[in-house]
Amino acid sequence: MEFYKTRLSIFIDGNNMFYAQQKNNWFFDPRRVIDYFTCDPTIRLVNAFWYTGLKDSQDQRGFRDALISLGYTVRTKILKEYYDDISGRHSQKANLDIEIVVDMFNTVEQYDQVILFSGDGDFERAIELLRSKSTHITVVSTEGMIARELRNATDRYIDLNDLRPKIEKVEP
Repeated sequence: MEFYKTRLSIFIDGNNMFYAQQKNNWFFDPRRVIDYFTCDPTIRLVNAFWYTGLKDSQDQRGFRDALISLGYTVRTKILKEYYDDISGRHSQKANLDIEIVVDMFNTVEQYDQVILFSGDGDFERAIELLRSKSTHITVVSTEGMIARELRNATDRYIDLNDLRPKIEKVEP
């Protein structure tokens, strides 16, 4: 009789996590993230997605290639520039939330558990719907950057800083 393994999918909101890591003054290693969440022999990784905005088609090329070689499916979108009339500031945003939710629901039959690296409250309804399908949802973010709605909707919240010893990027 074959041993049943929990099927895991990881979804990383790259831009959201970049700012969370920058706020905490440390960065995580994408390889160590996969290793950490799959070290339990009862867990089988079925998908790992990474979403990021790009300045142009060549932006972050080496990093994206490294992610792909680690087994991530990389989704990108060219950054759009926005102007705020009130502040007079320009900002850039890719807004890949829809792509993340589409991938979550398009692959829902493949997994039992989700790890979502994001603090964006826009995911609240998607998380509620996934939980109604008996999917276990863990959200990884950091204090001050996790929306209260998202934290309340999830099964489990992990502060990014609690994972630091296990997933921090270590320079050789």
